[in-house]
Amino acid sequence: MMAEQPPPLEATPLLNEVPLLPHMVNGDSIQQVILVQVNPGETFTITTEDGHIQCIQGPAHVPMMSPNGSMPPIFVPPGYVSQVPSFLLLLRVDNEVISPFFAEPRSHGRTNFIQRDERSLKMQEHLKKRLKDRQASGHTNNKLNSPPSSPHKVLNSSNATIPNGNGKGQQGAVGALKQKQIGKTKGSPEVSDIQARSAVLSWNLPVSSQNGESHSHSPAAFTFEVAISNSGKNGKFKSVYVGEELTITLPDLRPATDYHARVSATSSSIKETISELVSFTTESCEPDCPAAPKLINRTKNSLSLQWKSSNDNGSKITNFLLEWDEGKNGPFKECYYGHLKQYKLTKLAPSTRYSLRLAAKNDIGMSGFSETVTFGTAGVVPPAPAPPTLLEAGVTWMALGWSPPAGGALDDTLTYSLDMEEEGSGYGFQPQYNGDELSCTLRNLRRSTSYKFRLFAYNSEGKSSPSEVVEHSTKPDRPGAPSKPAVKGKIHPHSVRVTWEPPKDNGGSDISKYFLEISEASVGRWEPIYSGAQREHVCDHLRPGTSYRLRVSCASKGGESQVSDVTTVTEYLLEMASSEQDERRVLYQGPAAEFAVTNLLPGRSYSFWLRAGNRVGFGPHSEKAEICTAPGPPEQCCKPLITCKSATCAVVSWESPACNGAEITEYRLDWGQVEGSMHIIYTGPCQSYEVKGLTPATTYYCRVQAVNVAGAGLFGDTGVITTPPSVPAAVAVLHLLEEDQVEISPPLSTCLAIQWEEPCCHGAEITGYNIEYGEKQLVTVGRNTTHVLENLLPDTLYRIRVQAINSLGVGPFSHSMKAKTKPLPPDPPHLECVVFSYQSLKLKWGEGPSRALIPNPTQFNLQMEDRFGRFVTVYNGPCHTYKVQRLSESTTYHFRIQAYNDAGEGAFSEVCAFTTTKSPPAPLKAPKVIQLEENTFEITWEPLQPMKGDSIVYILQLAAGREFDQVYKGPEPCFRLPAAQTNCEYRARVCAGRQCHDLPGCPELCGPYSPSTVFSCQRREPGPAAAPAGTELAQSGKRLREERAIAIALLCGFAVVAILFAVVIQYFVIK
Repeated sequence: MMAEQPPPLEATPLLNEVPLLPHMVNGDSIQQVILVQVNPGETFTITTEDGHIQCIQGPAHVPMMSPNGSMPPIFVPPGYVSQVPSFLLLLRVDNEVISPFFAEPRSHGRTNFIQRDERSLKMQEHLKKRLKDRQASGHTNNKLNSPPSSPHKVLNSSNATIPNGNGKGQQGAVGALKQKQIGKTKGSPEVSDIQARSAVLSWNLPVSSQNGESHSHSPAAFTFEVAISNSGKNGKFKSVYVGEELTITLPDLRPATDYHARVSATSSSIKETISELVSFTTESCEPDCPAAPKLINRTKNSLSLQWKSSNDNGSKITNFLLEWDEGKNGPFKECYYGHLKQYKLTKLAPSTRYSLRLAAKNDIGMSGFSETVTFGTAGVVPPAPAPPTLLEAGVTWMALGWSPPAGGALDDTLTYSLDMEEEGSGYGFQPQYNGDELSCTLRNLRRSTSYKFRLFAYNSEGKSSPSEVVEHSTKPDRPGAPSKPAVKGKIHPHSVRVTWEPPKDNGGSDISKYFLEISEASVGRWEPIYSGAQREHVCDHLRPGTSYRLRVSCASKGGESQVSDVTTVTEYLLEMASSEQDERRVLYQGPAAEFAVTNLLPGRSYSFWLRAGNRVGFGPHSEKAEICTAPGPPEQCCKPLITCKSATCAVVSWESPACNGAEITEYRLDWGQVEGSMHIIYTGPCQSYEVKGLTPATTYYCRVQAVNVAGAGLFGDTGVITTPPSVPAAVAVLHLLEEDQVEISPPLSTCLAIQWEEPCCHGAEITGYNIEYGEKQLVTVGRNTTHVLENLLPDTLYRIRVQAINSLGVGPFSHSMKAKTKPLPPDPPHLECVVFSYQSLKLKWGEGPSRALIPNPTQFNLQMEDRFGRFVTVYNGPCHTYKVQRLSESTTYHFRIQAYNDAGEGAFSEVCAFTTTKSPPAPLKAPKVIQLEENTFEITWEPLQPMKGDSIVYILQLAAGREFDQVYKGPEPCFRLPAAQTNCEYRARVCAGRQCHDLPGCPELCGPYSPSTVFSCQRREPGPAAAPAGTELAQSGKRLREERAIAIALLCGFAVVAILFAVVIQYFVIK
């Protein structure tokens, strides 16, 4: 189809570049012919004078003729250079300008970019050479006849002069414009110095024209914007420059890429104008840096690498360069150079890291190297490290350190795992640290505790053996303050004995020393008076009537504790009475201001009196203080009373104990068959409970506990009761015995064998069992747990259950079991012989197929009597016929048969006798023929011995044509044939017959005929008498050999053809 009308293009006459044909003379005018070449896959479109559109598909050569003899200019579309002479033409006919037509090459699926194939490169070099030649010849003054300065530039102009037929120029393509035109550039943008990643773009100032006059503008009045696109003329343009310069360098271009550029100019007085597109292609260069190689496999001695190609920048990548540092962290050296995209480094050291980098090379040069990557070969697991050492320890923390295992690879990356076991925890070793550091600090540990440690080392290959187990301990903490010192005994005027208790918290270590300090109440200065491990000291050299204060502290491995509370030495007397009638008794005498009274009863009221004393004596009693103790749990209950109501029920009752100040809310009854393993079966306020569901003749234990709001009291004494005996329990397990589980197999059609397990006797020995089956038929048996039910109906379903009996009665019946008797075994079938032979008998019985085509539940057992009078099985199976072979002739045999199925084996049938027939004589050899006279022959054959007293007769048959005729029958083994016809061929055969004298009528059993002997009667020539017969025999043998040869040849032919067919099928069909 017709291409779109392009913007005004600069006339670019390439007259010297267009292949011209010789001039053609047509009358008085001379025509110039231009040959346009259309490449394959492209379309050449033109518009004729009458307005029609004509499309010419390539490849083709289109001749273009000029009627006035002038050469028309050729217009080049923006961005298309390599096919300049072929695609844009402007024609003039009779001095009349015709609208330019645009012939655009079209290819499906491609943009109209410069195709850098070999043909295009050669044309580009040819154009460059022609340009240099014309510049050297001085033909650069004529702009219209000069070639373009560069094959990459698009030489376009809207102000080009187009020559007419008289050689005069005219302005424009459609005549001069009278109105003002804005946006025409003085020169289109030009591209020069094209490199792989940059190009220089220059342009002229825009000019305005009015009435044929041009007006220029100042460069400072315009702002230029340059936009480029690498996605086609109609693609997206990107602004790369905005400024006032007329020449810029386009940076950061992609190599071997087609670009389209345009320049737009704006000013305050002129509307924005946009130049025509200029197309160019950057040069090719070396490839981009490839990505780092990737590791696809590794072993102890090899690394397999793989990489991808980078951007080739217009020239195909031919080789890759792979360098490595040989695992020495030194300079890089070449290890591979070639076109493959993978490589395997071999003969490497295990557990070693290698640094590698990659570069790509094309015909232009070598790219830069990729990022350096480091890969390591596989190795072995590291050796066991040394045990961790203790760097520092605290009360709740511990710092440990270790060193790398000896003998491991220096560049191997190791991680460590520290396991810890706490002494006495029972949890074993637990992981505490996992990392690559050579030390760690463990926190939240227990003070003064010993811990066991072991260390593992890891690398990429696995885990090492553990180190030796070492033991480290945390430090103890400071102990707590001891108890306040207390006065022991009576205070004397010059001395007092004090004692104290150790601290509740010793900090994790034993107390090594106590420090006792004393101070006068009026002075306030503390002085040490004792230091030692004892917890009692006598303070002497005191002044009478002086008040002293005492305090104590202690020390251990963890440090020194705080001081205790201060004790003031003053004496008190505490008295107590349970009631007003009871006598007072002294509870405490000493300097302490408090005293804990113990061994009191809960929920009781007590009276207390206090007196203070000094060195003069004790003062009066204080007022009575009545204090009631808090309620406590009830007292221990007495042994419960147990009464049996029956063998499975008992009543337990008990008395209420002392409540100890709080009302009893409930009782708990503990019950069980074992004294040490009882469980609570009753909780409530009642003082009796009926226990049901007991087992007869069983001992039970029970005890009672009382509970109030203060808690539960102690369990009382244990009561014991034994339930009386009872009838036996029900039989739990009842099942049917299989046939192989019974010692004497009963008939399964009328008997059922059952077995059960003996139930619990409930205190009285089991004496027997009742078996109920059928219509409530009851059978009583002894203590045996197996029994056979007899005289049952065949093929009948029975319900069976069992109950046990003892001296107290019968127990409950067991669960019902369903059992079915088997049907009666089948009766024996009628046995008969259907085929008699001299060495076999074919027997048949019953009705059915001769072969077991379908599963038959009924099987048959056929037996035959041997020479010792015993019946042995000759057949066992489902068939209804059987052929007994290898028998003797004329012999009587006795048989019997039995049928059986799942119900069992039936009875044997009556014995049947069957006799084999007599055997016919054996086949004879071919008879021999001897010619005695001219028409007389003697035929002889080998005689047979009499068979068990039966005589043998011979039957001789002779054939002169197709049918045989009997010529002799008798006991003699020879026959003389007289009056034979001359020149007639005879065939003779003979068979033996057995005369059975013991059979009625003396029938004969004839054997098979012998092979035929061929002979003919000919006139006797002088010579041996047997010559004709011998000749006939020789001819007969010759014919036989010929027939055999023909058969062998046919067989070999068929074999060869079969092999050829197999080879053809294998080669052409299967493969």
